[in-house]
Amino acid sequence: MTAVGLWTLGLALAYTVWLVVGGRWLVARRSTGSNFFVSGRSFSPWTVAFCITGLFSGSSYIAIVELSYRTGVSAIWYGVAETVQIILIALLLVKPLRRKLVVTVTGIIGDRFGRAAQGVAAVITGFTFPMYSLATAIAFASALTVITDVTLWQSIALTAVILFAFLVFGGMRSVAFSQTMNVIVIAAMFLVGVWAILASPGLDGLGEYTRANPEMVAPANAGVSLIVAWFGTFIVNVPLAQAAFQMSMSARTPEDGQKGLFLAAVIGAPLILLGVVVGVASAAVVPSDGRPLLAISEYITQTLPPWAAAVFFVGMWACALGWAGPCQFSGATSLGRDLGGALRPQASQEQLVRYTRVALVMLTVVLIVFSMLRAEDSAWWNIMAWTLRNGATFAPVLAAFFWPVATRSAAMASLLGGFGAGFAWYALSGFDSTEFLLGTHPVWVGMIANMVALVVVSLAAGRWTLAQDRTRRVRGASALGAAVVLAGVLVTFWSWAATHGLVGLGLFLVVTALFAAVLLLTVPDGSADPSEDTAAEAVAGPADAAPADSVPEDAVAGDTSRR
Repeated sequence: MTAVGLWTLGLALAYTVWLVVGGRWLVARRSTGSNFFVSGRSFSPWTVAFCITGLFSGSSYIAIVELSYRTGVSAIWYGVAETVQIILIALLLVKPLRRKLVVTVTGIIGDRFGRAAQGVAAVITGFTFPMYSLATAIAFASALTVITDVTLWQSIALTAVILFAFLVFGGMRSVAFSQTMNVIVIAAMFLVGVWAILASPGLDGLGEYTRANPEMVAPANAGVSLIVAWFGTFIVNVPLAQAAFQMSMSARTPEDGQKGLFLAAVIGAPLILLGVVVGVASAAVVPSDGRPLLAISEYITQTLPPWAAAVFFVGMWACALGWAGPCQFSGATSLGRDLGGALRPQASQEQLVRYTRVALVMLTVVLIVFSMLRAEDSAWWNIMAWTLRNGATFAPVLAAFFWPVATRSAAMASLLGGFGAGFAWYALSGFDSTEFLLGTHPVWVGMIANMVALVVVSLAAGRWTLAQDRTRRVRGASALGAAVVLAGVLVTFWSWAATHGLVGLGLFLVVTALFAAVLLLTVPDGSADPSEDTAAEAVAGPADAAPADSVPEDAVAGDTSRR
């Protein structure tokens, strides 16, 4: 084992011990069921900011440093797209979600459509989160493979066990502690990364490399279709960003949650820039046609002394933990709290915490199994997770907020139809991470089927009428007009869109505009019964049972939001 490997393992071990021991010490005095899920709603804006920075900026850094190795500065658009997502969550969702007192996407669906829909959404959401965790954990595993004899899947398995160790006892409070520590380590990585860039190739060397390879500074080198897909995916993900919801909902007030999100957007900007420059510097010093993360690891190892390289690699691990930890906890919350609450609506908070801890064990095993199946391709896991979760939950979440006409049977059809359509399209594409059937990403297919199923089944129930409100009619007509314009543009530039892989996104935008028109132009006719859909009622139980995510705010131990 190299000197860098020894330093990295030593620092990683010390850091891991601190995360586990420090996290347990922090939560030892406050371990109620409500604290486990939302930390007593006691987070300050800075705590929320550190949580969100570790979640989004850390994962963005790993993606950007890998992308920029191949595509240069155009990779910055990935970080910009994710920053837009953070700002939109702050502006549009923090206050409405706090009023509803829900902290998960599955809780939103269950609160509106009953326990059967909540249970299905919880299973889909719960088992896709380890895919997100694995996609980021692969980055540190790649670095560890370069400097030690540890294989990819073994490194990921070790990460999964460590995540379990510091999450299982403290819940959201442990997430806050670990995210704060991760941001500190990421800051140290930032300084070491600047050192590496200045040491080799240096500013002059970077200039020479970019002059010899001008495509590396082209703003659209990654491809227009890919950049548009980044923005489309992150904006669409705004109402589905469950892990971010849990963190912002743990703030003392909605305003504190919003401030924390805005701070995270500011803190993350320098890290995005560093990721771009490190990737380009690595390409200049260690050119390779192989996997970028391995080449980047070699660049750091060659450029810095062993202890400094170890700090950088532990920083990459902190980035992986900053994404994977909240993902694992959020997935376990869906499986434990939401699925457990759907199956046992009278369960106490203590029982739901126990179910969630069992779910953490289950998802730890799932993450290890996933790593043994396919540990070499982070993009593959991201595509699978985006397709299955977004394809299932997109339309039901929007309907829960904006469309009282939607029925329970429609929500179930939407969940299963979107999930099935997205998975089938990916299967027909040969489960390839870059080449899709007809050049169309499966996530667009899944979400189109998701919206169509919800609208068709709801309207078929017949308990609706056209809106009489003039404002709604004007907005609905505008949405219809937008759909016609978008469809006309897509038909006119079909060949160009097909060449750039934008047909799927174009169709998605057309269907989304039509979906918005239906939501605006139709309202309940007054005949709808809260206990409609007797088949779903028979499975889900009484409609007036309290959803697992709906906890009276003044019953949350340690809540300071009313003070």
